[in-house]
Amino acid sequence: MRVDLLSREYPPEVYGGAGVHVEYLARELRRLADVRVRCFGAPRAEPAVDAYRVPGGLEAANPALQVLGVDLEMAAACEGADLVHSHTWYANFAGHMAKMLYGVPHVVTTHSLEPLRPWKAEQLGGGYTLSSWAEREALLAADAVIAVSEGMRRDVLACYPDIPPARVGVIHNGIDTAEYAPDPGTDVLTRHGIDPARPYVLFVGRVTRQKGLAHLLRAARALPPDAQLVLCAGAPDTPEIAAEITGLVEELRARRSGVVWISEMLPKPEVIQILTHATVFVCPSVYEPMGIVNLEAMACETAVVATATGGIPEVVADGETGLLVPIDPLADGEPREPEAFADALAERVAALLADPGTAAAMGKAGRTRAVEHFSWAAVAARTHALYESLRRA
Repeated sequence: MRVDLLSREYPPEVYGGAGVHVEYLARELRRLADVRVRCFGAPRAEPAVDAYRVPGGLEAANPALQVLGVDLEMAAACEGADLVHSHTWYANFAGHMAKMLYGVPHVVTTHSLEPLRPWKAEQLGGGYTLSSWAEREALLAADAVIAVSEGMRRDVLACYPDIPPARVGVIHNGIDTAEYAPDPGTDVLTRHGIDPARPYVLFVGRVTRQKGLAHLLRAARALPPDAQLVLCAGAPDTPEIAAEITGLVEELRARRSGVVWISEMLPKPEVIQILTHATVFVCPSVYEPMGIVNLEAMACETAVVATATGGIPEVVADGETGLLVPIDPLADGEPREPEAFADALAERVAALLADPGTAAAMGKAGRTRAVEHFSWAAVAARTHALYESLRRA
C-alpha cells in the first residue's frame, strides 16, 4: 500500500507538535507500508520526501492563499497513492483535492481546530476565514478523522456536528523514549546561561496565545527568588504578541534574577538536556489537543505543571506525574479570570519547587507512564490498521 503523508512541517523545518508527530509516524509506518511524505519548504535530502514552495505569483499573497497554492501542487503529486493522510489545515485541503481527483481514501489527523483558535485572525486577517473553510471542507468529506485525544474528539464533534461520530476515532500522540531520555550532562545549560546549581522552571513552545506564555510570565512574579525561569520560546505569531512577551520578560527581569530566554530553535539533544535538569516543566496552554511537549518532559523524568484543558489530562496524571491547573475558559480559550489562573499556576509550581523530592518522584513516574502508554510503534500500528479498514470498505 502506498500512503502519502501530507504536512506543512517535516524535519528539519519543525516548529510544533504536528511536525513531531509526522516525523515519527512516518518512520514507524515505513516498516508497514510504502510511505511518501509531502511537506512545505526547502528541498529535503531524505528519500521519499518531497517539499513544495509557495508557487510563483503568490509570494506577496495572504498567507492562507499561499498555503492553498502549495496544496494544489501537493495534490497533483499524490497521483498513484492508495491513500492520503493529511495533518493540520495547512495540508488538509491537499488531501481533500487528492481524494476527489484520484478517488482514494483521505484520512485527517486533527492536531488543532481553526474554530478554536480565533486569535489566528490576528495573524492571517481574512485568511483565517479561508483556513477555516479549507479545514471544514476537508473534515466533512474525510473518510476517517483521527483525534489525538478524547478531548480533541469531543472538540471535533462539537465544531463539526455533521461528521458522523463513528468516523472520528482516537489515536494518541507518541514519544520516542529511547531518544527522549534523561541526559546527565550540563554543558548545554552552562552554554545558554542556565545555572545548574539553581532550580529552574522551564517552558518550551512557540510564542503564540495558544501556549499561554503570558500567563506563566505573570505567574512567575510570585515564584521563589532562588528559582530560575527558562524560556525556550520563539517563532512569534505576530509582532504584537512578540512585543507583549518581550515587555513581560523585561518587567520580570527588573524584579528578579535568573530569567533566561532562548529565542532560537535549539537542536533536539540540547532541548533534552534542558528538559532533564528542570525542576518543573510548565505547560500553561489555553488550548492543547494533546501536548507532545508534556510527554517529552515526562520522558526526561521531569515533573509537569499543566493546564487541565484539551487532551492534557489524558497525558499528565494529576498528583502522580505532575499537577494540573484548572481553567474556566471563555469562548476563545482564555481564562475567564486571568489573575486567578496565574495564581493557580504559581501555587502549583511553587509547591514542587519547595518539595524537590516529590518533584523527582513525579518525574520518574512520568517516564514510566511515557514508556508504557505512548510508544510510536503502537501509534503506527493503529494508524495502519485504520488504513487497511478503509481499503476493505
